[in-house]
Amino acid sequence: MPTRNGSARYEGLGKDGKGWVSTQSGALSEQPYGFATRFENEPGTNPEELIAAAHASCFTMALSFALAGAGHHDGSLETSAKVTVEKDGEGFTITKSALDLHAKVPRISQDDFDRIAAEAKKNCPVSKLLNAEITLSTTLDA
Repeated sequence: MPTRNGSARYEGLGKDGKGWVSTQSGALSEQPYGFATRFENEPGTNPEELIAAAHASCFTMALSFALAGAGHHDGSLETSAKVTVEKDGEGFTITKSALDLHAKVPRISQDDFDRIAAEAKKNCPVSKLLNAEITLSTTLDA
C-alpha cells in the first residue's frame, strides 16, 4: 500500500503566524491556514476541515465498496462530516466527527443499508485513526 504525504509550513508564531499546507498529489498547494482560518472564518483552510473531508471521502468510498460487495451495483452516496474541536485545558481536542449520509441505492432495505453503513463507518481507515466520537445519520431515498 502506498504512503501518502502532506506538508505544512508556518511563518511567524502564535496568532500572528501564517501557514501553508500542501499535499503530495497537488490537490492542495500552498493553501493558506492559520489562527484566523481556523477560529475566525477567514478564507483558507484548517486542520479540522481537512480531517472532515478525509473522513467523509474515506467513509463514502468504504461504503461504496461494501455495498458493491453485498451485490448492489447502482446508486449514489453523498456524505458530509462535521468535525468538532473544543477547548481542552491550555489546548484543544477534536471530540467528534459527525457523518451525515444521503444515499440512493435501489432495491435495498433500510435495515440492510443501516447495517452495511455502520460496518463501513467502523472499518473506514480514517474512522479507525480518529480517537473521537463518530456518529452517523443516514437518509435512504427509495
